[in-house]
Amino acid sequence: MSSHGRRLRSLTTLFPLSMLALAGCTGLPSGTQPINDFALDDYLGRWYEIARFDHSFEEGLDCVTADYSLRDDGGVRVINRGVNLAEGNVDVAEGKAYLLEEDNVGRLKVSFFGPFYSSYNILALDDAGQWSLVTGPDRDYLWVLARSPQLDQATYQSLVERAERLDYPVDELINVDQGEACTAYRQGT
Repeated sequence: MSSHGRRLRSLTTLFPLSMLALAGCTGLPSGTQPINDFALDDYLGRWYEIARFDHSFEEGLDCVTADYSLRDDGGVRVINRGVNLAEGNVDVAEGKAYLLEEDNVGRLKVSFFGPFYSSYNILALDDAGQWSLVTGPDRDYLWVLARSPQLDQATYQSLVERAERLDYPVDELINVDQGEACTAYRQGT
Protein backbone atom coordinates (compact mmCIF):
# COMPACT_ATOMS: atom_id res chain seq x y z
CA MET A 1 0.00 0.00 0.00
CA SER A 2 1.37 3.44 -0.90
CA SER A 3 1.55 6.46 1.34
CA HIS A 4 -1.86 7.43 -0.02
CA GLY A 5 -3.36 4.23 1.30
CA ARG A 6 -4.48 3.18 -2.14
CA ARG A 7 -4.88 -0.39 -3.22
CA LEU A 8 -5.52 -1.99 -6.54
CA ARG A 9 -8.56 -4.19 -6.82
CA SER A 10 -8.67 -7.17 -9.14
CA LEU A 11 -10.37 -7.12 -12.50
CA THR A 12 -13.36 -8.85 -10.94
CA THR A 13 -14.54 -5.52 -9.50
CA LEU A 14 -15.58 -2.13 -10.84
CA PHE A 15 -15.83 -1.95 -14.63
CA PRO A 16 -16.24 -5.70 -15.37
CA LEU A 17 -19.40 -5.81 -13.30
CA SER A 18 -20.99 -3.35 -15.65
CA MET A 19 -20.04 -5.35 -18.66
CA LEU A 20 -21.47 -8.52 -17.13
CA ALA A 21 -24.78 -6.75 -16.62
CA LEU A 22 -24.68 -5.60 -20.24
CA ALA A 23 -23.64 -8.97 -21.66
CA GLY A 24 -24.35 -9.09 -25.36
CA CYS A 25 -25.61 -5.50 -25.52
CA THR A 26 -23.94 -4.06 -28.58
CA GLY A 27 -26.85 -1.89 -29.61
CA LEU A 28 -27.18 1.76 -30.44
CA PRO A 29 -29.83 3.93 -28.74
CA SER A 30 -32.70 4.67 -31.12
CA GLY A 31 -32.52 8.09 -32.69
CA THR A 32 -28.74 8.37 -32.28
CA GLN A 33 -25.95 8.00 -34.83
CA PRO A 34 -22.29 7.25 -34.28
CA ILE A 35 -19.78 9.48 -36.00
CA ASN A 36 -18.89 8.37 -39.52
CA ASP A 37 -15.48 10.02 -39.86
CA PHE A 38 -13.79 7.97 -37.16
CA ALA A 39 -10.08 7.16 -37.24
CA LEU A 40 -9.09 4.64 -34.59
CA ASP A 41 -5.44 5.69 -34.52
CA ASP A 42 -6.47 9.25 -33.67
CA TYR A 43 -8.67 8.01 -30.80
CA LEU A 44 -5.90 6.04 -29.08
CA GLY A 45 -4.21 7.44 -25.99
CA ARG A 46 -5.52 8.81 -22.71
CA TRP A 47 -8.99 10.22 -22.15
CA TYR A 48 -10.23 11.87 -18.94
CA GLU A 49 -13.79 11.36 -17.78
CA ILE A 50 -15.36 14.80 -17.32
CA ALA A 51 -18.94 13.72 -16.61
CA ARG A 52 -21.01 10.53 -16.63
CA PHE A 53 -24.21 8.89 -15.60
CA ASP A 54 -23.41 7.15 -12.35
CA HIS A 55 -23.50 3.36 -12.11
CA SER A 56 -22.46 0.84 -9.49
CA PHE A 57 -19.28 0.00 -11.42
CA GLU A 58 -18.07 3.61 -11.09
CA GLU A 59 -19.79 4.57 -7.87
CA GLY A 60 -17.70 6.96 -5.79
CA LEU A 61 -14.91 7.17 -8.35
CA ASP A 62 -13.13 10.30 -9.45
CA CYS A 63 -9.86 10.83 -11.35
CA VAL A 64 -11.24 8.43 -13.95
CA THR A 65 -9.17 7.84 -17.08
CA ALA A 66 -9.35 5.48 -20.02
CA ASP A 67 -6.21 4.55 -21.91
CA TYR A 68 -6.55 3.01 -25.37
CA SER A 69 -3.73 1.31 -27.28
CA LEU A 70 -3.54 -1.18 -30.14
CA ARG A 71 -3.52 -4.91 -29.45
CA ASP A 72 -1.56 -7.41 -31.53
CA ASP A 73 -4.84 -8.82 -32.90
CA GLY A 74 -5.89 -5.43 -34.33
CA GLY A 75 -8.23 -4.63 -31.46
CA VAL A 76 -7.83 -2.05 -28.73
CA ARG A 77 -6.42 -2.57 -25.25
CA VAL A 78 -8.53 -0.64 -22.74
CA ILE A 79 -7.26 0.32 -19.29
CA ASN A 80 -9.84 2.08 -17.12
CA ARG A 81 -8.63 3.60 -13.87
CA GLY A 82 -10.53 5.47 -11.17
CA VAL A 83 -9.94 6.54 -7.59
CA ASN A 84 -12.27 6.61 -4.62
CA LEU A 85 -10.77 9.75 -3.08
CA ALA A 86 -12.56 9.29 0.24
CA GLU A 87 -11.04 5.83 0.75
CA GLY A 88 -7.86 6.22 -1.28
CA ASN A 89 -8.64 3.11 -3.32
CA VAL A 90 -7.57 2.82 -6.94
CA ASP A 91 -9.69 0.64 -9.23
CA VAL A 92 -8.17 -0.64 -12.45
CA ALA A 93 -9.81 -2.76 -15.12
CA GLU A 94 -8.32 -4.03 -18.36
CA GLY A 95 -10.50 -4.86 -21.32
CA LYS A 96 -10.48 -5.16 -25.06
CA ALA A 97 -12.46 -3.49 -27.82
CA TYR A 98 -13.08 -4.11 -31.52
CA LEU A 99 -14.74 -2.10 -34.25
CA LEU A 100 -18.37 -3.10 -34.83
CA GLU A 101 -18.77 -1.60 -38.30
CA GLU A 102 -16.60 -0.08 -41.00
CA ASP A 103 -13.29 1.45 -39.93
CA ASN A 104 -14.67 4.99 -40.24
CA VAL A 105 -17.72 4.44 -37.97
CA GLY A 106 -17.34 5.28 -34.29
CA ARG A 107 -18.82 2.05 -32.90
CA LEU A 108 -16.90 -0.51 -30.93
CA LYS A 109 -17.73 -3.49 -28.80
CA VAL A 110 -15.88 -3.60 -25.49
CA SER A 111 -15.38 -6.44 -23.02
CA PHE A 112 -13.97 -6.53 -19.53
CA PHE A 113 -15.23 -10.01 -18.77
CA GLY A 114 -14.72 -12.96 -21.06
CA PRO A 115 -17.00 -13.24 -24.05
CA PHE A 116 -19.44 -10.57 -22.85
CA TYR A 117 -19.43 -7.35 -24.88
CA SER A 118 -21.19 -4.01 -24.67
CA SER A 119 -21.30 -1.23 -27.21
CA TYR A 120 -19.19 1.91 -27.11
CA ASN A 121 -20.85 4.42 -29.42
CA ILE A 122 -19.14 7.72 -30.17
CA LEU A 123 -21.89 10.28 -30.78
CA ALA A 124 -19.62 13.32 -31.13
CA LEU A 125 -15.90 13.90 -31.49
CA ASP A 126 -14.05 17.17 -31.77
CA ASP A 127 -12.32 17.69 -35.14
CA ALA A 128 -9.06 18.05 -33.21
CA GLY A 129 -9.84 14.97 -31.12
CA GLN A 130 -9.93 16.89 -27.83
CA TRP A 131 -13.37 15.82 -26.55
CA SER A 132 -15.86 13.05 -27.13
CA LEU A 133 -19.47 12.22 -26.26
CA VAL A 134 -19.98 8.48 -25.77
CA THR A 135 -22.97 6.28 -25.03
CA GLY A 136 -23.52 2.60 -24.41
CA PRO A 137 -26.28 0.42 -25.86
CA ASP A 138 -29.06 2.60 -24.44
CA ARG A 139 -29.71 5.97 -22.81
CA ASP A 140 -28.71 4.70 -19.36
CA TYR A 141 -25.06 5.30 -20.26
CA LEU A 142 -23.39 8.57 -21.19
CA TRP A 143 -19.85 9.89 -20.83
CA VAL A 144 -18.22 13.22 -21.63
CA LEU A 145 -14.51 12.63 -22.23
CA ALA A 146 -11.60 14.99 -22.89
CA ARG A 147 -7.91 14.73 -23.65
CA SER A 148 -7.08 16.90 -20.65
CA PRO A 149 -8.41 16.77 -17.08
CA GLN A 150 -10.48 19.91 -17.63
CA LEU A 151 -12.94 20.90 -20.36
CA ASP A 152 -13.98 24.49 -20.91
CA GLN A 153 -17.49 25.27 -19.74
CA ALA A 154 -18.81 26.37 -23.15
CA THR A 155 -17.76 23.08 -24.78
CA TYR A 156 -19.14 21.06 -21.89
CA GLN A 157 -22.46 22.89 -22.04
CA SER A 158 -22.66 22.34 -25.80
CA LEU A 159 -22.18 18.58 -25.31
CA VAL A 160 -24.82 18.48 -22.58
CA GLU A 161 -27.26 20.31 -24.86
CA ARG A 162 -26.48 17.88 -27.69
CA ALA A 163 -27.18 14.93 -25.39
CA GLU A 164 -30.41 16.55 -24.21
CA ARG A 165 -31.57 16.95 -27.82
CA LEU A 166 -30.98 13.18 -28.16
CA ASP A 167 -33.33 12.58 -25.20
CA TYR A 168 -30.68 11.74 -22.59
CA PRO A 169 -31.66 12.63 -19.00
CA VAL A 170 -28.79 15.11 -18.67
CA ASP A 171 -29.90 16.21 -15.20
CA GLU A 172 -28.47 12.83 -14.06
CA LEU A 173 -24.93 13.68 -15.22
CA ILE A 174 -22.38 13.87 -12.43
CA ASN A 175 -19.15 15.82 -12.74
CA VAL A 176 -15.99 13.79 -12.19
CA ASP A 177 -13.30 15.36 -10.01
CA GLN A 178 -10.12 15.63 -12.07
CA GLY A 179 -8.49 18.28 -9.85
CA GLU A 180 -5.39 18.46 -7.75
CA ALA A 181 -6.43 15.54 -5.54
CA CYS A 182 -5.95 13.32 -8.60
CA THR A 183 -2.39 14.42 -9.35
CA ALA A 184 -0.73 12.05 -6.89
CA TYR A 185 -2.67 9.11 -8.30
CA ARG A 186 -1.72 9.94 -11.88
CA GLN A 187 2.02 9.98 -11.26
CA GLY A 188 3.51 6.79 -12.58
CA THR A 189 0.50 5.86 -14.73
